[in-house]
Amino acid sequence: MQKFIEGSRAVAEFVGMCRPDVISAYPITPQTHIVEELAQIVADGELKSQFINVESEFAAASVVLGASATGARTYTATSSQGLLLMAEVLYNIAGMRLPIVLTCANRAVSAPISIWNDHQDSISVRDSGWIQLYAEDNQDAADMHIQAYKIAEDNDILLPVMVCMDGFILTHSFEPVDVPSPDEVDAFLPKFNPEIYLTAKNPLSLGLMAPPDSYMETRFALFKTLEESKEKIVKTAREFKKTFGRSSGELVEHYKIDGADTVLVCMGSIAGTVKVVVDELRQGGKKVGLLKIRCHRPFPEEEIKKALSKAKNIAIVEKAVSMGLGGVLATEIKAVLPDTNARAGVSNFIIGLGGRDITKKDIVNIVDKTVSGPVENEFVNINLSLLDE
Repeated sequence: MQKFIEGSRAVAEFVGMCRPDVISAYPITPQTHIVEELAQIVADGELKSQFINVESEFAAASVVLGASATGARTYTATSSQGLLLMAEVLYNIAGMRLPIVLTCANRAVSAPISIWNDHQDSISVRDSGWIQLYAEDNQDAADMHIQAYKIAEDNDILLPVMVCMDGFILTHSFEPVDVPSPDEVDAFLPKFNPEIYLTAKNPLSLGLMAPPDSYMETRFALFKTLEESKEKIVKTAREFKKTFGRSSGELVEHYKIDGADTVLVCMGSIAGTVKVVVDELRQGGKKVGLLKIRCHRPFPEEEIKKALSKAKNIAIVEKAVSMGLGGVLATEIKAVLPDTNARAGVSNFIIGLGGRDITKKDIVNIVDKTVSGPVENEFVNINLSLLDE
């Protein structure tokens, strides 16, 4: 069944069909509509779940940590400063191997205060041990949640998954979304059946003190499992396509890369704008393509190297910045490319911070600059005169 629906409502409905036992969250713009809708679904008796109101995002993350440790399927959502307030608990969740699903409605971080979209929040916790998936549109975001539970709860993986969707651009926009039936989701997503969990009759200690002779081994195990989760992410995406008849990508998505001299690389909703520009430039005879990064952690190193191996010019376009270094995605991609590619032909652009508009003209200019020669850490459409005021 297709609905014309707000992105937040779509995510809430899809999460509801995944039947989480415990939901806990604290309101923060632009995530709030998701948990408001879930709270209503629970209150209306459409979902048998315990919705726990808390006093902060730190508490929300702590609640789902505790619930997951008892074998419950859990869910939470947040944005921006809320995600950063959760940071301590996010590391604990990953280190304790708890398969929690979290929606990050991406929003800029303070200061100054901004409620609008960029990727600085989720990028800030990319090293916490969570799988990170980035959605292009609302169908993509909703579908990712069903897949996220199946990936996270695999007993060979047991890692939390963060589904990142651009705040306002997706959370508050209305789009046609194909909505499956609860029975279809039940058939695809098995009940959570952990092998080890805490009960009153089976007391366990989780997240204990680790002395120097064992701490490194636990981090190594987490590192290796994240690497191994790539196979599960790809397998789940293919199973989803076979079951529901639509693709939400795997680790990366190629768009008209074959024969392209110039390839743009990006994550999230900006990919939609880039695809339109690619189509228009192709019609004008320019050989341009797009590589969309769907999974940022684990980092799809081999897939990126293969996709960009024949490109003469590479333009990395991202909505985040590592202060004192530059583009995060650009730094990572340059690190995995062969030296010959990394030193020549790679440009990177920081765009859309704090919700700054991203237009087709901006993308065309990026292509033109990339073809003219490598560009490093260019902040697109920055008004330098404001710095003099």
